[in-house]
Order: sequence, then structure tokens, then C-alpha cells
Amino acid sequence: MITMESLFSRQPAALLGVDISSSSVKLVELSKAKSGDLLLERCAIEPLERGWIMDGNIEKFDEVADALRRLVKKSGTRTKNVAMALPASAVITKKISLPDGLSEQELEVQVESEANQYIPFSLDEVSLDFCVVGPSANTSGDVDVLIAASRREKVQDRQGLAEAAGLKPVIIDIEPHASRLAAGRLIERLPNQGANALVALFEVGAFTTSMQILRNDEVLYDRDQAFGGAQLTQLIARQYGFSQEEAESKKRSGELPDDYGSAVLKPFVQSMTQEVARALQFFFTSTPYNRIDHILLAGGSAPLAGLTEAITQQTGFACSLVNPFEGMDVGSAVRLKRMAREAPSYLTACGLAMRRFVS
Repeated sequence: MITMESLFSRQPAALLGVDISSSSVKLVELSKAKSGDLLLERCAIEPLERGWIMDGNIEKFDEVADALRRLVKKSGTRTKNVAMALPASAVITKKISLPDGLSEQELEVQVESEANQYIPFSLDEVSLDFCVVGPSANTSGDVDVLIAASRREKVQDRQGLAEAAGLKPVIIDIEPHASRLAAGRLIERLPNQGANALVALFEVGAFTTSMQILRNDEVLYDRDQAFGGAQLTQLIARQYGFSQEEAESKKRSGELPDDYGSAVLKPFVQSMTQEVARALQFFFTSTPYNRIDHILLAGGSAPLAGLTEAITQQTGFACSLVNPFEGMDVGSAVRLKRMAREAPSYLTACGLAMRRFVS
């Protein structure tokens, strides 16, 4: 019997959500206010240098661990339990149907048997977990079970980073699952509480923009495109003769020449808009759908001036900027202006922190 390592276990104690991307490490800590609403206790970002994380792999372990230590110190948290996530590319997921009423042990045996068919390497080399999603829509008397498996070293890399920063890893999730959990709160704030709405969730990373089409907690379609905020950094460097490091620093601080808006930002926004429209077109041509009810835009480059308006104009669909803390109470340790500016970057970290309250 293999060890069922947790990709889905839940933790009611205080919990940090830590999202490690190719350009930064982000931390979110949530609690419950007396009103029962979520309370944002802390959020913080620490940048990473290019090449430290590549395609979700930790290439410079010591440097990333140092950055995570700085992030924890900067946040002021005393919480040690942490939820982290693996990129979808590092995890194999499969939904299967099994008879309802099986014991936990019987489920484990069935899951292991099924996993053998879908995982292209030895089960001795993987961390494997499962969760019962609910009654099967296709077969009466069955339940849908989601299996998740990842190479053990991928999980151990994330665990090792947490431990190097003095944290205790208690949950390893999957990045798009965490972002969907956080986005779910925002979808519920749409008209009719988002019921039956087709929502396109775009997350603009440094090198990749990912899209998930969601309806009633179901993922209808997903797609990644090799386009992101790093291309804006390259454009700035090329236009003004800066190094990559200078360009990134000036992009973050906003200390850019007067013609930046017209010479660099506007063409990049047009390119980003075209990428979003192209991704939606792929969805329309490969499914029966031909429209979207709402576009949600997250990630570090999402707040660029004019981007949501340009996407609405180009696609004809309403587009809004993601603030995963919308509707939450905010603690005294949070710097409101900075949080508001950086909010779209925190979607995945917020979803990881919300795992504390998922029953």
C-alpha cells in the first residue's frame, strides 16, 4: 500500500497561503471576523529574480528559501502552518466514478488500482491523494472521486522550501484549484450570484497567461498561453536601453520616461488584449459556446492602465479586475493602498489561505 500524501487535506488551525510564482513569492493570512466574514490579517509580496523558478521548478533553492524567509519576516506573522501549491503541469488529475458507501480503506485500494492506469511512472515515485467530489452525474449510486498525483520530488521541493523558512507545510494544493476557490467568492457577487454564468478567469503571470472557463464550480475549458508581464519588461528594456533588472525595477516603481504610456504601455496592452481574444476564440471554436458572461482578470500585469477597458471593447464581454479581498474585513497590519494596488496578484495565495475554512 502506498502512502496517501495529502494534496487535499484540510487544516482548521491558523494557516498561511504561500504562492510561489516565477516572479515573486506571495503570502496571505486570513481569519474570521466576529461577524463571520473573512478577515484579511496579512498580505505581502517578495520579488524573485528571473531564472530562480522556471516552469514551476525551483532552480535556485537557497535563493528562493531566503526570499521566503524575508517574506515571512516582512509580513509579521507568527503562524507556522502553510498551504502551498504545485503548478497544474506538475500534477496529474483524473476524475473517476466509484460505488457510493465504500470505506476509506476500500476507496484507497480502488484509487491505487485506477491510478496505475493513468500515471506514467511507478507509484513508488509519486505522492497520491484523492477526494470525493460528490454524487456522480452519470451513474446512479456512484460518487465522483478526484485523483491527484505528482512526482514525489516536486512535493518535497515545496515542503523543503517551507521548512527552510521555518514553516510547517500542511497542505500541498494545485494552483488552478486554489485560484478557483478564491475566484468563487467573486463569482458569487455577480448578478444572480453567478448562477449558470460563464466566467473566463485569466491569470497573467510573468511568462504565461492561463485561462479557465468556469460555470457553477465546473471547469469547462482551460488553456495556457506563452505571454505575460515579462514581455512588458523586455519592451521597456529595449525602448530605453535599460538592463532587464533596471526595467523590472522601474516597472514596479512606476519611474518611467514621459513617453512610456504611448510608446510602450499602449502597444503592450493591445497585444495582451489580442491574446485574451485569441484564447476565447479557441474556446468558442472547440466547444458549443459562443459567448462569455464575464471576464475576470488577475495577476501582476492585470492592473495595467486601460487593459480591462480594451478587453471589453475588443471582445464585447464585461471585464473586471480581480480583487480576491473584496468583501473581506481588513486587519490593522494591512497597508490598504499597497494591498489595493497589488490585490490581483494575490488570487492563488488567497485561495490557499481559504483552505483553512473549507470543510
